Amino acid sequence: MKVVIGCLLSAFLAGFYGSSYAQSPTAAVQGKVLFQDHSPAAAATIILLRSGDSSVVRSVITEKTGVFRLTGIPPDKYLVLVTVIGYTKSYYGPYQVNRGQTVNIPDITLSLSPKQLNGVTVFGTRPAIEVTPGKMIVNVQSMITAAGSSAYEILRQAPNVRVDNNNNISIIGRQSALVLIDGKPTNLAGEDLAEVLKGIPASTIERIELVTSGSAKYDASSGGIINIFLKKGANAGANGTVTGSVGYGKYEKESAGIIFNDRTRQFNIFGNYNYSFNKSFRNIVTNRVINYNNVLSNYNTDYNNVQKDYTNTFSLGTDYFISANNTIGFLINGSVADDNFVKNNNLKIFNQSVPDSTVTANSDLNRHVTRVNYNLNYNGKLDGRGKALSADLNYTTYKRSSSEYITNDFFNASGSQYRPLQLLQNLSPSNIKIWLSKVDFTDPLSKTSKLETGIKYSYVTSNNDLMFGPLVNGQYQNDPRFSNRFLYTENVNAAYINYENKFRKFDLTTALRAEQTTAKGNSITTGQVVNNSYLDFFPQVLLTYKYDDKNEFSISYNRAIARPVYEDINPFLYYIDPYDYRSGNPYLKPQYSDNIELSYNYKKTFLFTLYSQILHNAYDLNFFEQNDASKVNITIRKNLGTIYNYGIKFFAPVRFTSWWNGNFSIDAAYQRYVAYPVNGNLNKGTPDINFSSTQQFIISNTLSAELSGKYESPNFYGISQFKTNYRVDAGLSKQLFNKRASLKLSGADIFNTLRDRSQVNYQNLNISIMDKKESQVARLTFTYRFGRSSVKEASIHSTGNEEEQKRTKSSN
Repeated sequence: MKVVIGCLLSAFLAGFYGSSYAQSPTAAVQGKVLFQDHSPAAAATIILLRSGDSSVVRSVITEKTGVFRLTGIPPDKYLVLVTVIGYTKSYYGPYQVNRGQTVNIPDITLSLSPKQLNGVTVFGTRPAIEVTPGKMIVNVQSMITAAGSSAYEILRQAPNVRVDNNNNISIIGRQSALVLIDGKPTNLAGEDLAEVLKGIPASTIERIELVTSGSAKYDASSGGIINIFLKKGANAGANGTVTGSVGYGKYEKESAGIIFNDRTRQFNIFGNYNYSFNKSFRNIVTNRVINYNNVLSNYNTDYNNVQKDYTNTFSLGTDYFISANNTIGFLINGSVADDNFVKNNNLKIFNQSVPDSTVTANSDLNRHVTRVNYNLNYNGKLDGRGKALSADLNYTTYKRSSSEYITNDFFNASGSQYRPLQLLQNLSPSNIKIWLSKVDFTDPLSKTSKLETGIKYSYVTSNNDLMFGPLVNGQYQNDPRFSNRFLYTENVNAAYINYENKFRKFDLTTALRAEQTTAKGNSITTGQVVNNSYLDFFPQVLLTYKYDDKNEFSISYNRAIARPVYEDINPFLYYIDPYDYRSGNPYLKPQYSDNIELSYNYKKTFLFTLYSQILHNAYDLNFFEQNDASKVNITIRKNLGTIYNYGIKFFAPVRFTSWWNGNFSIDAAYQRYVAYPVNGNLNKGTPDINFSSTQQFIISNTLSAELSGKYESPNFYGISQFKTNYRVDAGLSKQLFNKRASLKLSGADIFNTLRDRSQVNYQNLNISIMDKKESQVARLTFTYRFGRSSVKEASIHSTGNEEEQKRTKSSN
């Protein structure tokens, strides 16, 4: 820890030293920039160039008044370059600058570029999907069907992304991906990650990057990386976007939000706030067949849940520009959510196809979750060659209170109550704290090579309690079979080195990341203590060959890890009904993967990829343990065995006419699951084909439409056989008020086909599951941009605690 703090202090001191050196004034250049109507041109970019070789000396952004001042200039002859999006680049000078002199440049008036029509900026439209080897970019603002939805829904629509009904999000096979927001961790997974993503409206998202071959700079995630970049608005004045949306499926939905940004010469203030309300339903039907002592029993469950989510997400940050090359910043973001679940669970029991009894479990659950992340950061350019240093300090808190009160009724085949009413209490508070710091350094060794290195320290504490028991004589009493307190601590120290070089037609990247982990799980109630300590190395190689301007080949290899989410190693036994439970596993080990990709890229648009992934210690799947005598089934996570995944991916954008373009994405894989002997004799291979397409139509200059769809073939995962899954979405968009506003009508899953259907027939377990969430939703969304649009956006902060935030998890 001392070493890390020392490195961070060194980073900040280096930044301040660079600032002090850069601000030693010898001369200055100042002036004012105006638009054609003589109003001040706020946030114009001013670049000072040496007249002799046009090398960049200084740069600055104009203030709200259009005024700029460049200081610390050595004596020489200079040019001044002024740039603003939508206006012609203009050079002024040369100006002779002498020591101690302040040169006053006459007022500069900008001229509209030829791309301006009738005083209205012509906005280019980026394709909805872009691809490069190892990465797919989803440009959310180009997707009409994304309007009014959330980050969660966009991921469900996105090509090559799976979001199952248990909120597991994956882009490689079905292994959970590492989800980042602006490069920062969410500290969440499962239900709680979904809740945060549902609170992020599409209007605030710039793009989503789906990375299957990540850099050693990031945590070595075996499930790939999903990085969600939020819009920060423009840099000067009252710039921002306001959005309002209403929707209806089976129940109503609504959301409203704002993003804003204000930048001066020395400060940049930015933030966003969003409120959303979503009422939805979920229906799960399970049929479990048990053959014990020549008696065939059926345990059939029909579970219905109506959920109300009230979510507030927020972010507020500021950057202070110490100099043109050194910045310190502070960022606070998080969410506050209140959820209510009304659950109705109806279990019907049959013996030899004859009705035996019925057990109903009705409950009301209220949950309050707060997540707050504090970030202090520094970014500095140490010289003109591109040498850079960055540092981050993070502190994240996650608190959950959850109270559920359950009423169980027991009826015989004739409908008469055969045992007294049972009242149960289920309280499960959780408190997670994460401390993290990291330092990254970049050194361009030459014009064609670069070296990156960095270190990271994280420390996590997780305090979880479960108080479960019946009402006895007017008081709830804890049942020792279920009640427990679990404390978990984890320390991860990481370091990486990354080298890039270009030679002739080849680009080479080689990297190595090392991670040392020490963890301790302590079950206070039972006295069970589990310690783990391990050191891992994760190499990475990427070689790219550019045959010509149109054809590019690449091959990559990387090794990665996925540590269990904190909830999965919590040994609590969670009650669902008298015959169905869910349990954590404190002995769960990390899973490791070896990944290879061979890609061909034509014209930087068409991408063809062959890939291979071998996953060891695979745990990211449900395993079931059934006691045939008691009929009790426990869902648990185990290190099942090894998964072999081989596949082909193809992406093709196609322009059919001037008004119709589309893209097509196919991922065809063969997967084989081989269980460790302790988990049975599973050795099964299966195909898995994913197809997605988006079609966009330009009806007029201000009216456009979109149609998209996804299809997944029947496939096998873990010990579950899944049926076909598919959806179709559509949308219509109208631009208003000189394209500062838009009104979008979108329909998600318009044929209401999206659902998970699976069958498990393994060892003594025979169970079928149909899981349906509300997915057919129509939305109407209005968006309005205010302030100037021809300015830069706020910087995106990457804090580095992605993995830790991902692994916090809460489920019901």
